[in-house]
Amino acid sequence: MLVEARSLGKFFGVKPVFRKLDFHVDQGQVLLVLGENGSGKSTLLRILAGLLQPSAGRLYVGVESGEIGYVGHQPYVYPGWSAWQNLRFWSRLHGYSPDSRRIEEILIRFELERVRHEPVAFFSRGMLQRLNLARALLLDPRVYLLDEPSTGLDSRSRDALHGQIRELRDSGCAVLWVSHYPERDVPLADRVLHLEGQLGWMDSPASVNGAPRSASPDTEPR
Repeated sequence: MLVEARSLGKFFGVKPVFRKLDFHVDQGQVLLVLGENGSGKSTLLRILAGLLQPSAGRLYVGVESGEIGYVGHQPYVYPGWSAWQNLRFWSRLHGYSPDSRRIEEILIRFELERVRHEPVAFFSRGMLQRLNLARALLLDPRVYLLDEPSTGLDSRSRDALHGQIRELRDSGCAVLWVSHYPERDVPLADRVLHLEGQLGWMDSPASVNGAPRSASPDTEPR
């Protein structure tokens, strides 16, 4: 497995965000993370990305930090630079020589080739999100942490995102994906992690949208 958490907890001061989370993600699996606002979904991904430290429990991530692709709510790009310059800089930042062919391929995949040399300060929210996704995919990481990646995307771009996630799963990557649209995204998931009331539990995609949740011991709320 690539990611495993045991009794994972996070507190800000004395206030718990979540506690005693148990979950794992294997190679070639998509774990969809569901929960209301404030349930700790984004905090969990930031911990997995190494941007926050957990307060309790054990966390195992079986890859180096450079093999993690994180897409958060912020685009992590320089607005005065073009899409091309941002991707080239991102390559250098991680110790890679910029590969023009790879950058061009990524820009085409996310339909940004026509604006490759325009300052990203003028990009729409959807274009920035596509560039953020392109940045994450550029280095071919093995673990992807996607925090509401479809935000700002039109239906065509969402379809492209779903296709990309299928490809990542088929190539053996692990994807942890925060979603506010379970009815749309659950069909791509292998497992679901529910966060609710500072607790969490693993479940099957069939449990979402009214289907009964499994009663096996390892899927009961903790």
